[in-house]
Amino acid sequence: MPRTPSEFAVHLMLEGGHREEVRFATIQDFQKWYSGELVPKATSDDFISVPIKNIQGEYMVVRPARVVSIRVEPMFAGSVDRY
Repeated sequence: MPRTPSEFAVHLMLEGGHREEVRFATIQDFQKWYSGELVPKATSDDFISVPIKNIQGEYMVVRPARVVSIRVEPMFAGSVDRY
């Protein structure tokens, strides 16, 4: 039986070497943000909001044209930590 991720860590690599990580509850939440916010404005220098749902009271904005790459990592919560 395949394991189901408890959330997805999305690593944004930005121009200039900066890296940011945000988390999405489901892959569908990420895909909705990616296709609805980031892709339509991919060449824009205007800021767009990046949802940070796990940190209360904080927000992040990025310039879509400055996002160099994105890595999506499934995160699994388990009762046993393995090193």
